[in-house]
Amino acid sequence: MSAPRVASLLPSATEMICAVGMEEHLVGVSHECDWPPSVVGRPVLTSSRLSMVGASGENDRDLRALLQDALAVYAVDDEALEKVRPDVIVTQDLCDVCAVAYDDVLGAVRTLTNSDVRLVNLHPKVLQDIWDDLRRVGAALGASEAAERSLAAMDARVASVRERVAQLAPEQRPHTLTIEWIDPVMVGGMWMPELVEIGGGRSLVTSAGEHAPTLDEDALRALDPAPDVVLVKPCGFPLAKTLDESGDLAALLARMPWPAIERGAVWVADGNAYFNRPGPRIVDSLEILAACMHPQLFADFAELYAEGFRRFGVGEHAPSA
Repeated sequence: MSAPRVASLLPSATEMICAVGMEEHLVGVSHECDWPPSVVGRPVLTSSRLSMVGASGENDRDLRALLQDALAVYAVDDEALEKVRPDVIVTQDLCDVCAVAYDDVLGAVRTLTNSDVRLVNLHPKVLQDIWDDLRRVGAALGASEAAERSLAAMDARVASVRERVAQLAPEQRPHTLTIEWIDPVMVGGMWMPELVEIGGGRSLVTSAGEHAPTLDEDALRALDPAPDVVLVKPCGFPLAKTLDESGDLAALLARMPWPAIERGAVWVADGNAYFNRPGPRIVDSLEILAACMHPQLFADFAELYAEGFRRFGVGEHAPSA
């Protein structure tokens, strides 16, 4: 039996497909799939109504306008999907602003000549869901053994982080705030609280599996306990894009009475590659976060991921009066 032709409609699924050794059978990807680099150039099966070239506040307003008009943020290219003739399509139904809506995928599948296409629908909310999704992708593609090997490697890296932070006393575990959107400020939810805890911190605002809440400036200022460490990693923003908004971010943070500001413990990271993609690189994200919370203990990770995150000097980036 030949291996199935597989189409991916979101970046994390593409990374999972490659992690289980099925990249050569990947016949189409989403417009956002960029990792591993070798997937770039494959037929693109989706598009977005949002350009995402503006600032985060502008993007947020455009997105809300689309949703208010009941318009889908993303679309499937039915013609392109038919042309690549997939046997399996990997998609998601967790977030309609993260990838193509599941109902739209179902509509596209109904137009295909091949009516036997199998849908693998991902719905990750906590870390275990990510592990389970990778296992399901492997099973759907006849690559269960490869999936288990990949998961074993991920487990070993997570266990290594846990072992290194086990030596920390409770007072050495910083209260940590993760921010996944700048304007308005949204606090990281879903699997982020788990990453904080595993990496040796104490999560603020959200618990595992909760959606990202929006906090206004008064709510941020009133956080108790206040954050000792802040990580800013806007969803879909590469590091350079986040730094483009450094003035607005610095102005906001400068108004916060947080120990993190005084300690110089504010970090910015690539929110496109890490943290917001529930795939194999979620372990990379854990290692980056551990390095933010404990720079000395995880100096090796700081060096390894130097291009993916950096310390954010609030005073350095504050707009001049």
